[in-house]
Parts: sequence; C-alpha cells; structure tokens
Amino acid sequence: MWTEYDSEIIKKRGSDTAAVEEQISYFVKGFPYLRLEGSAVVGNGVIKLDTEAIQSLVNDFDNIIAESDLTLLKFVPASGAATRMFKSLFAFLEEGKADKSVEEFYSNLKSFAFYPALEEALGNDGIDILTADRKTIAQYFLTGTGLGYGYLPKGLLYFHAYENRSRTPLEEHLVEGALYAKAGGMVHLHFTVSPEHRDKFEKHVVEVIPHYESLFGLKYFVSFSEQEAATDTIAVNLDNTPFREKDGGLHFRPAGHGALLENLSQLDADVIFIKNIDNVVPDRLKDETVKYKKALLGVLLKVQKQVFEFLEKVEKEPSISLLEEIELFLKEKLSVAPPADYELNAEEQRWTYVKGKLNRPIRVCGMVKNEGEPGGGPFWVKNKDGSVALQIVESAQIDFGDETQKNIAQSATHFNPVDLICAVKDVNGKLFPLKDFRDPDTGFITQKSKDGIDLKAQELPGLWNGAMANWNTLFVEVPLITFNPVKTVNDLLREQHQ
Repeated sequence: MWTEYDSEIIKKRGSDTAAVEEQISYFVKGFPYLRLEGSAVVGNGVIKLDTEAIQSLVNDFDNIIAESDLTLLKFVPASGAATRMFKSLFAFLEEGKADKSVEEFYSNLKSFAFYPALEEALGNDGIDILTADRKTIAQYFLTGTGLGYGYLPKGLLYFHAYENRSRTPLEEHLVEGALYAKAGGMVHLHFTVSPEHRDKFEKHVVEVIPHYESLFGLKYFVSFSEQEAATDTIAVNLDNTPFREKDGGLHFRPAGHGALLENLSQLDADVIFIKNIDNVVPDRLKDETVKYKKALLGVLLKVQKQVFEFLEKVEKEPSISLLEEIELFLKEKLSVAPPADYELNAEEQRWTYVKGKLNRPIRVCGMVKNEGEPGGGPFWVKNKDGSVALQIVESAQIDFGDETQKNIAQSATHFNPVDLICAVKDVNGKLFPLKDFRDPDTGFITQKSKDGIDLKAQELPGLWNGAMANWNTLFVEVPLITFNPVKTVNDLLREQHQ
C-alpha cells in the first residue's frame, strides 16, 4: 500500500505505517457505538451540592491551597479560528447577503467590545465609522485591511468592555487563573494554539501580563503548545483508499481536540483545570464560576485522598474487610459498578480488579442542566470489562437506531460544558501515562472535501470523551451561568457578555 516515499513522510511526521493502517481499518469497519446503561441524573450519577456543602468545600479549598504545596494549572484549548463566528458577515461581504444576524450585528455595533478598535482602524484611513457603508465596515472588521477578526483565533478577539479597556478571552482566563488557580503567589496557564497564531498569542501575553501581575500582586507563568503532527490522521477516499494530493502525496488532517491528550500528557501539575477559550464572562459574573471551581476541586481532593489512603493500605495490610470496603467505595463514591459475574471471582481476582480501578486519573466534571445545546452529556456506560461507569458521551457515539439506546439518550437531563478538574498523578506523585486510559474505539469519522473532491476524515477519541473514558469520573451539577460559550459574534450581545 505504501511507497518508500509514503513511509518516509509518515516517519517524518512522528508516526509509523502501522498506526496509519490502524486508522484506515477504522474507516473500513467504523467505530462501534457505546452501550448506554442509563443517563446520569441528580441522585444517580450527578452530584447536586447544597449551599452548605458548597461553602464547606470552598473553605476546604482555601485551607488546602494555603497549607499544601499543590501545583495548579489552567489548560485552555485555544487553537480554534473565529471564522465560523462570522459566517453570515462573510456571506454579506462576499455576496451581499444580509440575513437577520447581519442586521442584528449592525444595529448593535456600538455594544460590542471591539467597537473602539474598529472605529480606530477606520479612522486611521480617514473613514468615519458613523457614515461608512456596511460593506466597508465588514471589510475593516473581517479582513487584514483593518482588524482581521475573520482570520484570528477567538482567544485574541475583544469580548468584554470595561471602563478603561476591553479584554480578550485570553485575558479573562488570566483573571480566572488569579481567582482560583493561584498557589504560592503564582498562576500557571497553558494554551494550545495553532502554529500560524502562536506568535500573536505570545505577543499578546507579553503586552498584557504586566497589568494583571500588578492588579493581583502575583506572578504568571504562561506556556503554549501546538497540536503535534504525529497526532494527525490520514484522510481517505470514499472507498477507504488513501486520499492523495495532486502531487501524489498522502493527505493528513488534524484529529480534533482528542489530539490534545498528547499536549495534556506533557504537563506536570497536581491539578489541571480544563475550560474552553470562549467560555468566559465579565468580572461582574465571575463569582459563581470561581465558587464552583473551588467546590469542584474540593470534591476532587476529598475523593483523591480516600483513593490514596486505600492504595497505601492495600500495600501495607490487605484484608478481606478492606477489600469489601474498597468495593463499596468504588460503587458508591466513584460510581463504578462491577461486572455481572464479579461475585464469582476468587479473592485474588477481586484484588486485581479493585486496585486497577483505584489506580487511575481522576476528573470531576461540572454539568449544566440540558437546555437543548448540542454536544455530549453524562451517561452510565458499559465498559469492555463488563463494569459500568460514568462517561461523557457524544450523540455520534449513540446508536439511535436502537430504541432502548435512543430512549436513554433522550432522557438525559444534563449537558457537558467542558468544565473539568483533573488529578493526573498517582499515589507516588508520578504522572499517569494518560494514553493508557484512552478508549481507541471511540473516535469519529466525518466527511470533508479537498480541492472539490469528497473525502473521509477521522478524529481521535475526544479529549473529554473517549480520551478520558477510563478515568475515574464524578459529575457535579453547576449553574447555567457558568456556561457562556461564544459561537457567533452576536452571542457577545447576550446579557452575560455585556
């Protein structure tokens, strides 16, 4: 199948032909559906914290951070371009089509945080924004003639206006970091970015960090990484043969956010907060976000402490009573139900099972009530070993042709807003090899095109889906105000972003 040149190119990308052939095999056979056992709801898979519990956890958070040497880090996927935010505006600029969203944009132009910058860009060329025609404004807004917003990443756009300045999402994450990810007077943040935008991100950080270090009296350590070429997946024709460029070379494509597992694996921290770049709010609405972030970390640390205590006891003084205590903990606290025939196992097999289930990365995921947003949700899923545990499942992973599975999916009450707190070190303080806890059978196949020719592309198991399928997982209900993504430019007109 492969020419010598193919093999050389694959090797240069940091991969090998066996990995590429495995990708092609998934195109041929497809990815299997997950087997849902039920939707996770409050009282059965989703934890609902009352006011007293939240305050107690927040207090625990503050005490632990003050007394321990935990390293905290915010991990922010930020490589996505903002192009899709401006789909209607591009159509207007290129074809003169003005739909309702275009009308809304122009009618509320002064309400956007980027208005002063746009006004200045036009003014630099002697154009008054108040008398300029709409196409000229769109040109200066979207293209390199002015702001170039149509080709920038979301993280570098002005989202929120304040009295003396406007802030980008990157800046809002710097502020969030100071409010809940500070330890020892330091805040560590890591942004995953695309190669073509890295210089712009680095420049922006250099420009704004002095302001926030002075504002909060702390030190920021900001790092960046890019999606590695080795994680790209091969594209195929509709008949599953390798898709080739006009020069005969193989065509590889970025493999979705699941590829960021490699980036995450290279970060050394005790606790990692994960949150998308566009899910930010102005300062006046940050209190709820901060409160629940601290509460979620409190939940995580309590569970992790118990896990570590059990693992230490197992090594020192294993007993049948300890085994039974761990089995109950797995079921009641970690929401891991054993296989149906588990009770038939010998004691040695039971020990192997419980130690394997305990010794895993842990994540606590905030879940919001389902308001009809597209995306994944919390479910009980049957694992390959027959056990049942909690997972975040995307609709593409569900067999809607099966009436039972369809009914479970439609009974879901909560939605995944990508609000995760992760513990990625074992009882000895060593980083877990995160790839070992991925389910490779949970990727996605999509249809795309290149040079006008249809092709099939493949995404790796999603970062918070299949890439974390075998982590110990807890779901906690968080309020909807903590979930405020920006998918279109007019989302910035919502009350939460004003």
